Amino acid sequence: MIALIGMPGSGKSTVGRYLARRLGFTFFDTDQEIERRLGCSIRDYFEREGEQQFRALEETVIDELTAANRFAVISTGGGAVLRPVNRHHLHERTRVIYLHALPEDIYRRLRHDTTRPLLQTANPLERLRSLYAERDPLYRETAHFVIETGRPSVATLVNMVVMQLELGSVVPPGDKAHP
Repeated sequence: MIALIGMPGSGKSTVGRYLARRLGFTFFDTDQEIERRLGCSIRDYFEREGEQQFRALEETVIDELTAANRFAVISTGGGAVLRPVNRHHLHERTRVIYLHALPEDIYRRLRHDTTRPLLQTANPLERLRSLYAERDPLYRETAHFVIETGRPSVATLVNMVVMQLELGSVVPPGDKAHP
């Protein structure tokens, strides 16, 4: 099982979807799973119930997804690493890839995105810098591999991830890791 972690907008969901397809794995996005269970958007739930309630549900979803021993790629929410139990489950139960992106690169990608509750502030770039300062050490603590996202295409990022997984003997060389 492979998990992708990183800042909001670092490409976890997009890369995860393509990576899962390439490896022949099932793809799970924790945010989509949470929305499916809630029957509403994370933004609405976040506004109504607050961050702590959201983080508790996120913890449950991560525990359940990582407890299953399957061929899967899991894309986590940007704040999944804030709870120590999530960091532990991800690191011990999966091979974790940190998609490292700088706040300025993320801002360029997300500056028009109104669906991310933590970025709905007067100065989203400052908010991203603050989140990065808080979370980067936690991502690094949790990760087995760090991939610099920079500006490569999704296909290039997926190739970089697969190469790291092959070098780390997580998946065998070749396009398909599982039939």
